[in-house]
This record gives sequence, structure tokens and C-alpha cells, in this order.
Amino acid sequence: MADTLEFNEIYQEVKGSMNDGRLRLSRQGVIFKNSKTGKVDNIQASELAEGVWRRVALGHGLKLLTKNGHVYKYDGFRESEFDKLSDFFKAHYRLELAEKDLCVKGWNWGTVRFGGQLLSFDIGEQPVFEIPLSNVSQCTTGKNEVTLEFHQNDDAEVSLMEVRFYVPPTQEDGVDPVEAFAQNVLSKADVIQATGDAICIFRELQCLTPRGRYDIRIYPTFLHLHGKTFDYKIPYTTVLRLFLLPHKDQRQMFFVISLDPPIKQGQTRYHFLILLFSKDEDISLTLNMNEEEVEKRFEGRLTKNMSGSLYEMVSRVMKALVNRKITVPGNFQGHSGAQCITCSYKASSGLLYPLERGFIYVHKPPVHIRFDEISFVNFARGTTTTRSFDFEIETKQGTQYTFSSIEREEYGKLFDFVNAKKLNIKNRGLKEGMKQSYDEYADSDEDQHDAYLERMKEEGKIREENANDSSDGSGEETDESFNPGEEDDDVAEEFDSNASASSSSGDGDSDRDEKKPAKKAKIVKDRKPRKKQLESKKGKDPNAPKRPMSAYMLWLNANREKIKSDHPGISITDLSKKAGELWKAMSKEKKEEWDRKAEDARRDYEKAMKEYSVGSKSESSKTERSKKKKKKQEKQTKGRVEKKGAASKSLSSTKSSAKSMSESFKSKEFVSSDESSSGESKKEDSEEEGAASPPPSSEDSASGSD
Repeated sequence: MADTLEFNEIYQEVKGSMNDGRLRLSRQGVIFKNSKTGKVDNIQASELAEGVWRRVALGHGLKLLTKNGHVYKYDGFRESEFDKLSDFFKAHYRLELAEKDLCVKGWNWGTVRFGGQLLSFDIGEQPVFEIPLSNVSQCTTGKNEVTLEFHQNDDAEVSLMEVRFYVPPTQEDGVDPVEAFAQNVLSKADVIQATGDAICIFRELQCLTPRGRYDIRIYPTFLHLHGKTFDYKIPYTTVLRLFLLPHKDQRQMFFVISLDPPIKQGQTRYHFLILLFSKDEDISLTLNMNEEEVEKRFEGRLTKNMSGSLYEMVSRVMKALVNRKITVPGNFQGHSGAQCITCSYKASSGLLYPLERGFIYVHKPPVHIRFDEISFVNFARGTTTTRSFDFEIETKQGTQYTFSSIEREEYGKLFDFVNAKKLNIKNRGLKEGMKQSYDEYADSDEDQHDAYLERMKEEGKIREENANDSSDGSGEETDESFNPGEEDDDVAEEFDSNASASSSSGDGDSDRDEKKPAKKAKIVKDRKPRKKQLESKKGKDPNAPKRPMSAYMLWLNANREKIKSDHPGISITDLSKKAGELWKAMSKEKKEEWDRKAEDARRDYEKAMKEYSVGSKSESSKTERSKKKKKKQEKQTKGRVEKKGAASKSLSSTKSSAKSMSESFKSKEFVSSDESSSGESKKEDSEEEGAASPPPSSEDSASGSD
């Protein structure tokens, strides 16, 4: 016989809700691991007192009773597994697995039995239903009546809130059966009553969720948060985990208490209680117990008088009362030396802590993800800037968490951590040997060599060196895409590699231009304009003859109304189906008649098309001739305009050249004085006029000589 039995998809009934998980039976005992919370219930073989096999709603179930009165219920077994379980119990636990069926008569009159943590309502020897007394939140009595109220179950759509029992009066003197019933319930119920004095009180502690300042009163069985607006009572049995996390600034500490079920305020549920402490704040604490009681109860974990940092005192007291280990960050160290990574989740910024067995994000909203529930992680490029990246986590249940705006320098450290924990990385794909090696009931920290990781480390070093060099230089940012494992070649394309600092000396524009780092023009491929499928969609000519109908369509048009009358209210789709069936079932002779009609329609269409095409050809030739004529006229007018432009250009050029010539041959006297220049200009004008006039006649010359 095998030493262990394992069952998947087993449901454990806890406080009215069915939590799925894995069950393992071994020689040492029974272990159940909750898939949702990761909580492990361990029942030692020596503690088992009774095992019961019975039929339940989810197939068959196993009920285990321990010697100290605790009851554990597991459902989801198949009927065929009874023999295997029965033999295992006999061989390893020396217990007989008894078969007990529930009573289904529907009677409401029976006997109540109290056994350990259970209230069982029986008819004869068969149980009708059982109530775990830890589910009871309140017990009230009336005349011959006891009312039980239950804790609200957030996981169930419908939950039982109240049950009333009628207790008949008895003839015995001095014993009230109603009070006896109520006392039995209250002794085992999860009823929080703040009776007696608190062990210690911490005043005005800063709480991030729920937000505010609260006095924390520590009682033996529960924690009391007393604020100005709200009060919360938290039983220690609901505390799942404790975390002590250093803030990135190294001056503050987070103390996180994970709760299941959560505390409620209206419709809001708080799964985490987060306290924020300053490291500099000290306290001296005195427990409200004598030294003997402290020693007996806490066995040296606490003393009557203690002093130290406030966060140390709170965490030490909580650890002793809850009896759970405090989780602290492991050996992870980010780029800045902190044990956390700054990032954003949803709308707010916070800190992501990589732990030894999971990730925790604080603080709004707090998220805790265990490694054994992670399907894969993904490193994605940031949506807004290339200086950061996103870290995505997807669980086996399909829930996705995206932590964005993580600094690019954190990538190498986070990648090393994820790879060392053997989490599947989506970017890389699932390589051989990189599958999770987690035990179903524990974590594994084994490591192995990965060539991809070594390459990534080398590239990370190169990137850091390049980043340092660029920060010492111009300080310009380059737009790089986040592609892990690829070299960044964009910088070489954009800037000249031999660029030097620009010269400040005045050697001329050409020298300065030579020494400036010339930006190379990016090669942009000319985008070819998309060809329109049809530049001008030809409109349908209304005068064109219509296509002929097929034989089936001619028959359908003729018989449509008849089919509608035979089947009133028939839809269009059903009508087409019915018509198809009738056409299929029609004889060949009848079909030939409609084929002839279709052939006649086709001939008529071809004849009409010939006539239409002849007419359209003549029209098209006319339009083409008119288009050619129009183009010719446009060319001629364009040529005339060009000639005119050339002529005007030449005229203006001659005028300007003459003007420039006259200006260029001015004498020094003309430049020196304005008066002489004006006189000279007049003279020149008169000389020019004389030179232009015809030569004088002989008479004129003679008279002139005289």
C-alpha cells in the first residue's frame, strides 16, 4: 500500500464557505492546502479520533474529529474512493472509517447533541444537519426559545444568518433547559465580548488601511481597534500572516496584518490591516499581567516590562498572541539599495516587496501574491515613457496584476530575482528546465544555471555603462524601446559617432558648421499614396438594362404570396428555407417550364445590351473629342501666358541693368557733395539730350561762329 494519498479539487468547509484546495494523507497525518489563501491545515495522525464517510451535495465527504474537539470537513470525493481511504485509515491511523448517511425525512423535531465544536441536530441515530459553533456570532434566549445568529459569509451568494430552536420545558426543578442550551453554545461560539482588562494598549497608532489613527487594545483572544469614528474587533483566529516591511526611505516601517475573513465597514472589505511606524519612536511597555502568568502563557516570548522601538513592541506582542511567524523581505536588493521597488498599481503609487515566497504591494490597494499561485510573469514596455517598464503577473485563476512605472535600472535585479525563484517568464517563453519545481505543499529554493540570464547580466552592465557615459555628456535622453536581450542601435542611427563639442571661436560660418555634431537625417521611406480602388466610382446608369433573373428567382417571385398565405406569420429566413425545400421537391417538368422563361429573359437582356452598348459608344466618342479640343485650347492659352511673362521679364531686366550701369559710373565729385551732384546730374541729362538730337545745320553753325 502507498504511504501517501493525494486528492485534487477537494473542498474544505470553513465557516459556511467551501474553499478548494489539495488534500494529502500520509503516515504522519493529514495536510490540506487552501488554493485561495495558501493556508495549510496540518492534523497529526496521533490527534485523529474518528473518521466518518457520508454522502453530501458535492458527491461524498470525509469528516474528521480530533481528540481536542476540532472538526474538519472535506467534500468532493468520488464514491469509488471509499475503499482506498478505508484501507488507508485502517493501515496507518488504526481507525475504522464509518459510513453515516444524513437523515432526509424532512422532520423538524429531534434531539440536539453537543460534541466538541459541533452542534448536531439528530433524528434517531441519523444527523439532519450540523452547525459549527465557531460560526455563531450571537446567541439570545427567550421563553422556551434560543436564537443563533451567524457571521456573514462574503464568499457565498446566499448565507444563513439565523436559526431558532424551540426548547420544551422539563419537569426537573432548578434546571432551565433554555439557559443550559445557550451556555453550551456560548462556550464554543466565536462571540467577541470585551470583558476584563486589556493585556496592553498602544495609543494613537497611524493606520493606512483602514485610514485613521486608532488605539489598539490587545486582549487574550482578539484585537480591538478603537478610533474616533469606527471600532473593529479582530479575532486572532482570522489573522493569516504578519509582515514587517522597511520603507524605502529607511526611516519608517510597515507592519501588515493579513486577515481572512476581512474586517467590514459597510460594503467595504479590508483584507489587510497596515500600520505605519517611525523608526525613531520608542516606547516602554508594561503588560497587565503578573510575571508568573506572563511566563506561563508566553513561555519567555514576552516579559512583563519591555522597552524598545514602537514597531518592534507591536510586532513582538502580535507574534506571541497570534502564534505566527513574521515575514520580512529576503535577500532582494534593488538598484537604489532598498529592499523594495517603487511602482504604480491601478491609480496610486506604492512599493512592491519581492519576498522569499511571494510578492506584496503596499499600500493602496494592498496585494499579496504567492509564488505557488503564479502562472507566469511578464516584463512589458512602459506605455508612457521608455525610462520605465511594467511588471505583469498572471495567476493560475486568470487574475492579472500590472505594476507599472518601474525604473529601467531595476530590470536586471528584478529579472535575476524572478529567474532564481523559477517563475515562468512570458517574454522568454517556457524553456526546458524552467518549469516551476514547487512542491504542492511547500516552496523550493533550488537554483540552476541559465545561459540567457548570464547574457542578460552582461547586457545590463553595458547598458549601465552607456547610461553613465551619456549622463556625463550632453544629458540628452534617447527614445529607446524596451526589448530585453536586444542591443540598442537607435542612438548610432540618429547621431554621428565622431561628434565633438561645437567650437566657440569665430573662424567663420563654414568652420563652425564643420565642428558641430551634424545630425544625420533619418531615412524615411517615401510613402506611396494609396491607390484609390476606383478614382471616380462609376455610377450605375439607370438606363442600362437590368440583369435577367434565374429560373428559381422567377418561380419564387411568382409563388411568394402563396407561401405566405399557406404559412401565416412566417419570417423572411424561414420563408426562404421553405421556398428552397419546395423548389428542391419540384418535378423536372415544372422546373423546365421556369428554365424556358429564364432563357427567354436572358435573350431579351442580351438584345437590349447590344442596343445600349452601341448608343453608349457614340456618346463616349463625342465626349472624348470635346475633351481633346478643350485640352488643346488650354495648352494654347498657357503658351500665350508664358510668352507674355518672358517678355515682361526681359524688359524689367534691361531696365534694371541700365540703372545699375548708371549708378556704377558715378564720379568722386558726385559722391562728395550733394550740390555738385545735383548740378552734374542736370548737365549729364542735358548732354544726353544733345547726343540724342540730330547734328546742327550749316546755317546754325555759321551763325554760331559769328
